[in-house]
Amino acid sequence: MRSKTQFTGTLKVSLLCLGFLVLFVLIFRSTISSFNSSKSNTRRASSATEEAQGREAESATVACPSVAPLTPTCSKAPPSLANAVIHYATTNITPQQTLQEISVSARVLQKKSPCNFLVFGLGHDSLMWTSLNYGGRTVFLEEDKAWIDQVQQRIPGLESYHVAYVTKVHQADDLIKIGMEEDECKKVSDPRFSKCQLAHKGFPSEVYDIEWDVIMVDAPTGYFEGAPGRMSAIYTAGLIARNKEQGETDVFVHDVDRKVEDTFSKAFLCQGYLREQQGRIRHFTIPSHKARLGRPFCPS
Repeated sequence: MRSKTQFTGTLKVSLLCLGFLVLFVLIFRSTISSFNSSKSNTRRASSATEEAQGREAESATVACPSVAPLTPTCSKAPPSLANAVIHYATTNITPQQTLQEISVSARVLQKKSPCNFLVFGLGHDSLMWTSLNYGGRTVFLEEDKAWIDQVQQRIPGLESYHVAYVTKVHQADDLIKIGMEEDECKKVSDPRFSKCQLAHKGFPSEVYDIEWDVIMVDAPTGYFEGAPGRMSAIYTAGLIARNKEQGETDVFVHDVDRKVEDTFSKAFLCQGYLREQQGRIRHFTIPSHKARLGRPFCPS
C-alpha cells in the first residue's frame, strides 16, 4: 500500500499530464479549424476569380464579335454580297435566268465554292457567277468573239475563251440518233480522243485538263435552225464530268423548255442523275466513272 505522500505526487503528475493532453487537443483543433477556414476562403476566392474571369470573357465575346467574314482570307462570298449580285442579275438588264433558276445553282455554289466552275456562255450575269464562286476559278466559253471583246472592256477580270462549234440546230435529230446508237458515244474518255461525233475537241486545253466541280451549259445559241445549238456542249459537259478522277460534278442546263436542251440533257446527262428542275433549268449530279470502273453510262 502506497503512502499518502506517494499518492499525492502521483495525482499531481496525472493531472499535469491530463492538462498537457487537453491543451494539445485544444491547440490541434484550433489549428485544424484555422486551416479549414483558410482553405475555404481560398476556394471562395478562387471561385470568385474564375467567375469574374468568365464574366469578363463573356463580356469580351459579346462586345467583340468575330470579324472573320470581313477579312481577306474569307473563302466564300458573304451572303449579303451574293444576295445583292443575284438581285442585280435578275433585273431587266440580265434576262438570262430568273431568280428562282439562279437560286438552284447558287445553293450548290454556296456549298462547293471556292471551286472550279465552267460556264458555257458569256453574258450580263457572268460577273454574278464569278462572285458566287468567290476564291475559285470560273471560266467562260463563248462563241461570239466580238461579244467577248465588249464584255472584257467592261469587266476585264473575267476569264473567257472563244470557241467554235461545227453543229447546227437542224442537225439535232441526226445527232441524237448517233449518240444513242453508236457504242463510241457511250464510252467514257477524254473528249479530245473520243470517236463520238458529239464530243467537242476544240476547247482550250484548260477545259480538258482541269477537274471541274460545277458546269453550267447556257450556250451556244440555240433558238433558231441555223444556230450552233447545245448538242455537243451538253454531251461534252457530261463526258468531262464522268471523266473526273473522283467525286461528283454538278451540271446545270438552261433553256430545257426547248427541244434540243430537253432531249439531249435527258439522254446524255441521264434522268437517273437528275436532281432538280426549276423553271427552265435542270440540275444533274454526275459521279466519276473513273473512280468506279464498269459504271454504265446512265444508271438503270
